[in-house]
Amino acid sequence: MKLASAVPQLPSDLQDALLVGRVWRSGEINGPCVVAVRNGEVIDITPHVSTMADLLERDDLLSVARSAPGEHLGSVQQLLEAALQPESMRPRLLAPCDLQAIKACGVTFAVSLLERVIEEQAGGDAARADTLRKSLLESIGSDLSSIKPGSPEAEKLKQAFIARGAWSQYMEVGIGPYAEVFSKSQPMSAVGFGADVGLHPDSKWNNPEPEIVLAVTSQRKVVGAALGNDVNLRDIEGRSALLLGKAKDNNGSCSIGPFIRLFDDKFTLDTVRDAEVRMKIEGADDGFVLDGESKMRQISRDPLDLVAQTSGPHHQYPDGFMLFLGTMFSPIKDRDAAGGGFTHHLGDRVTISTPALGSLINHVQRSDQIAPWTFGVRALYRNLARRGLSGAGISTGGN
Repeated sequence: MKLASAVPQLPSDLQDALLVGRVWRSGEINGPCVVAVRNGEVIDITPHVSTMADLLERDDLLSVARSAPGEHLGSVQQLLEAALQPESMRPRLLAPCDLQAIKACGVTFAVSLLERVIEEQAGGDAARADTLRKSLLESIGSDLSSIKPGSPEAEKLKQAFIARGAWSQYMEVGIGPYAEVFSKSQPMSAVGFGADVGLHPDSKWNNPEPEIVLAVTSQRKVVGAALGNDVNLRDIEGRSALLLGKAKDNNGSCSIGPFIRLFDDKFTLDTVRDAEVRMKIEGADDGFVLDGESKMRQISRDPLDLVAQTSGPHHQYPDGFMLFLGTMFSPIKDRDAAGGGFTHHLGDRVTISTPALGSLINHVQRSDQIAPWTFGVRALYRNLARRGLSGAGISTGGN
């Protein structure tokens, strides 16, 4: 317990948590390494398993994470502290996924459904949001929170909305049979704990989205979870849902970390279902502070339903995937002007946390002014081949 309390960015039950992740090691290696956290120490197990995608596919996953031999890189506390220092020469913490597709689910909470409808009707104009919110609450009330998506009750409500001219494409995925599942960003593009997250320079109305992210194998087995920030551009998406790619997939717009916590008898999918995800935004230039939380028990679709809608006979992911489960947190607290709602300022510090997973911390900058994404899949395999690690961990113990 002393270790857990000394490192607030890690699970509160750190002594029981089975954590795996990735770090960038400079020097002769000059590349990403797969690590496990044991007794507060970071162990490089890359010689045993070359990629996180390979590790998560293994039948002996828990055994490898607990006991595979490797090089000690120092304490996990030092690693996390270094990640918040821009000039640190220590190993740098990366997003804990690599080859996996990065998918995300939207409109999985009634509150977020309301905000997406507001974005749509405002056409991306933040100044209209407050008036629209009041009008929609009067029209909709609490109708949506108890409706099971795809149920006969949901279909009845849909027809009622259509009759009063209030139906929306966001309501279709919010209470209809099919979940919204989209590609958040590309394999290898997510940033990790301590990194800058990026806002497209054209966006003037945007926010973080604190979420739990599931780690899912090619066989659709959910093996762990992490925290994530699905950075969202409300004005861009509000202009047209066809601009979702521009709103969601930009340099640094996806953050995952600090580690993947593997499921075992101490941490299960029920832990995720019961989680409360908190977020704190701290302004660097104006002293602004905003706190909020998402209670996973209020999600309208079970996590396993979202996994099944993402992958199955209709769609396969041979390298596995990371799945953002959505958020109920849509900040509306006024920041710059009365009725103007919330939008980021550059330099904002965003902390996303839940006791079982620790905390994910990032700072907000423009996507064209942070470090460009240059290390992709080809660079990874060139780096592994140079280190004599290409294919390591694939042929033994894998699925």
